Amino acid sequence: MGMMKEFKEFAFKGNMVDMAVGLIIGAAFGGLVKSVVAKIMMPPLGLLMGGMDFSDYKYVMKEAVMEGEKIATPAVELQYGAFVTELINFAIIAFAVFMVVKGINTARKRFEAQEEEAPKGPSQEELLTDIRDLLKAKA
Repeated sequence: MGMMKEFKEFAFKGNMVDMAVGLIIGAAFGGLVKSVVAKIMMPPLGLLMGGMDFSDYKYVMKEAVMEGEKIATPAVELQYGAFVTELINFAIIAFAVFMVVKGINTARKRFEAQEEEAPKGPSQEELLTDIRDLLKAKA
């Protein structure tokens, strides 16, 4: 199968649209989580850790070199506060995705269990055998 044909099948079966919608919702959700972490969770945590913005915590390995009022060489810093903030963002997003996947898997299992419980009619072979027998009886 040619690559263009495969792409057309992919694009027109709705997979690309579903993926685009998922990416847009994911980006919005990421912004929401960042806002919750930055505006709701980190201020109390920063207050507990000394009263400053937690994302500003850093370890200065080498101070900046100043020439008058200008910075000649910027400081070398390990910005662990920003890293911890992003780590918390990741943990929240990962947990939310886990809960969504868990919900989908639970719903899928329930749906499959209902399908198995549903009474099944005769198989196609049984129906064809019945038709054949009826036609023989008429003849």
